[in-house]
Amino acid sequence: MKKLLKRYSPNPDELKNHKHLGWLGKHLNYSSLWNFNRKSTSKAFAVGLFCAFIPIPFQMLLAAPIAVISSANLPLSIALVWITNPITMPVIFYGCYKLGAWILDVGIEKNFVMSFEYVWQVFDVIWQPFLLGCLIVSITSSVLGYLLIQFIYRYKVYKRIKGF
Repeated sequence: MKKLLKRYSPNPDELKNHKHLGWLGKHLNYSSLWNFNRKSTSKAFAVGLFCAFIPIPFQMLLAAPIAVISSANLPLSIALVWITNPITMPVIFYGCYKLGAWILDVGIEKNFVMSFEYVWQVFDVIWQPFLLGCLIVSITSSVLGYLLIQFIYRYKVYKRIKGF
């Protein structure tokens, strides 16, 4: 898996010179940002999954500084935010809204239409369940992603030691 991730990762030198990441400057020279070890990979999953479900544009710009601050693998943190892309975003965010509405025990909009115009018109009604659902999914997926990667790495070490 590590070889696969390294093969499809962008070149660190290209990212260091990328016009949109230049503001991170010297911080991009930290080796932990480019390593695929247990700590940096699990942190990257936590950062990327957390940012993926935050309903803001350009989630990558949020994931990059968090990855730098937390010493997570930068390319993986940025790539994971693309779980919510223009194709998957409407379905995922509608699910987040339904989760928030269920927890707050408020009725779900009966005439819901999957369009930006409709959401903008009823935003004053749906914003609380929507943001609560996004926050819950964001935190839950972040913690689960972190723990899953920790488990996978430890399991692989266990298998290697036991000679499976």
